Amino acid sequence: MQLRFVGKDPESGDHGCPAVWVDESTQDLVIQGVKADADTLERTVQDSPLPDHEGVIRLPQRMIPLLKEALDGAEPQ
Repeated sequence: MQLRFVGKDPESGDHGCPAVWVDESTQDLVIQGVKADADTLERTVQDSPLPDHEGVIRLPQRMIPLLKEALDGAEPQ
């Protein structure tokens, strides 16, 4: 697996979270973020079940440019 680091939240300081990578072999996005709170989880499972091997995270709005960059880098050529 070859992960290309796209960037991390510029306001996170030394905490290192949230962050975004692109898996160069599969073009999957890899995202690190803050675990969703109980209220968010309760709401999200109304639309989509949450199996044990998945999780819900939150990314701040200021991460949108990094997500766009990651998406552009993961698009098929």
